[in-house]
Amino acid sequence: MATLVDTSALLALLAATDEYHARASATFEELTTHDDLVTHNYVIVESTVLVQRRLDQAAVRHLHNALLPPLTVAWIDENLHHAAVTSLLASGRRDVSLVDWVSFELMRRQGISTAFAFDSDFAAQGFSLIP
Repeated sequence: MATLVDTSALLALLAATDEYHARASATFEELTTHDDLVTHNYVIVESTVLVQRRLDQAAVRHLHNALLPPLTVAWIDENLHHAAVTSLLASGRRDVSLVDWVSFELMRRQGISTAFAFDSDFAAQGFSLIP
């Protein structure tokens, strides 16, 4: 079974003070032994920027050297990007990011029904959340 890994999960894994850190750590350990974990390059960019701003360079290094290697990275092409922008514009919502719309579109296209995320927008789009 494939599970999409969202920025919110990566941030929770990296920030020891995050309210979801303990749950994220236990979940990640479990998922890496049983599931195919997928993310995409927009999540990597978003996560890197947020970790660099909110935490430190050591956390950025840990993200890239420890957390990302077990994940399969989907590289977003022009077609998927355009579909996500179309969904973003059609939604009229300011509270759901383009990165999330890319995730939703990717999940639908790849038949992924579960996200490792602490972002209720995935559930609102009909996906299951872990944890």
